[in-house]
Amino acid sequence: MPPYRLQTLLEIRERAEEDAKQAFSEAMRALAKAQEKLKALEDDLAQRKTERKRKVQEYLQEVMKGGAGAGAFTAMNRFEDRLKDEEAQVQLEIDAQKLVVKEAEKLVETRRHEMAEAAKEKKAIEKHKDNWKAEVRKERAAREELSQEEIGNTLHLQRTRRQS
Repeated sequence: MPPYRLQTLLEIRERAEEDAKQAFSEAMRALAKAQEKLKALEDDLAQRKTERKRKVQEYLQEVMKGGAGAGAFTAMNRFEDRLKDEEAQVQLEIDAQKLVVKEAEKLVETRRHEMAEAAKEKKAIEKHKDNWKAEVRKERAAREELSQEEIGNTLHLQRTRRQS
């Protein structure tokens, strides 16, 4: 069978498909990492809120035991405000991380599309190669049949000449 004249193109398409699969895999890992970080930040915020409530409650009980002065309540409010500021900072980090997750999701979809396109292009070349092989086999069979027919005709002519 003669060499397939588009073999180089087929190999290029196969490499492109592998590269696209690799890029998709990396995008999926990046997305998972971004989602994991977002989850950790959200868990941290929830923990900070419950911790703030617990600390304020403890501080309030402590102040009430020792007699509540105006300074104690002011200090408690400053303490609570500082904790709320920390929570607000974590919330800003969460918002920023949500944007990172959205970008990672867009990248995953882009890579998925690229991977599908590369697979489609490779499949088209493979189909062409299969059709080419079938055509080569058909031509070979036709030549073989023609050769067999010529041999048969030659033998028939030789027999008919001998008999005459």
